[in-house]
Amino acid sequence: MKLKAFHKLSYGLYIIASEHEGMKSGYIANTAFQVTSTPSQVAISAHKNNGTTEVILKSGVFSISVLKKEVDTSIIGEFGFMSGNDFDKFRNVDHDVQSTGAPIVTSQSVAWFDCKVAKHVDLGTHILIIGEVVGSDILSDEEPLTYSYYREKYKMLSPKNSPTYIEKSLLEEEEDSIKEQKEEPAKEEIEPSAEDKHICTICGFVYDPEEGDPTAGIEPGTPFEDLPEDYKCPICNATKEYFKEL
Repeated sequence: MKLKAFHKLSYGLYIIASEHEGMKSGYIANTAFQVTSTPSQVAISAHKNNGTTEVILKSGVFSISVLKKEVDTSIIGEFGFMSGNDFDKFRNVDHDVQSTGAPIVTSQSVAWFDCKVAKHVDLGTHILIIGEVVGSDILSDEEPLTYSYYREKYKMLSPKNSPTYIEKSLLEEEEDSIKEQKEEPAKEEIEPSAEDKHICTICGFVYDPEEGDPTAGIEPGTPFEDLPEDYKCPICNATKEYFKEL
């Protein structure tokens, strides 16, 4: 089985949001799709450990905001890698409500859907939630963001709670196997320099070894390779695997 075959399936990137008893919650999703035309219904796949999933099931409503192609990655950093228990994700974004009362993120979006939960199915790690669309609108004529474009531009992997998550080590093993089959000459490995800078592909934060990261207790002069495995971006909370060398 070729794991990269799964990358050929098409997805978009969306903000799924809901509200229950005054608590707003939202997350970044790449699995949202239309399942019927009459009535108009859409489905989302939500991880059981995602706080928004519980809010959706309690409230019975949710919204889908379709992100634009050239999105500000800071919004993905906050909704995708930060916990709503730590701060209000909606504080810096324009949002609205329609008939269901679910918050609809209009910042960085080209369209939205307002939905009532029709049914849900337990799928193990995830819950498939089907919603009837009770309202929708177009906000911009800009192109929507596809997951393929986002992955190729920022060399991204799916978050662990995503239904499309594949372990990085397994992908690397598969890529190495493909290279061996093609009998490509091995590339000379370059010893990483302490001066190398790495950028977070989610929010754009640059880790500079000369400065270290005082917020995490990382002393100046610490190469990126020597950072703890649980090191996270001080801006968006993304883990080391989401950094790439400048």
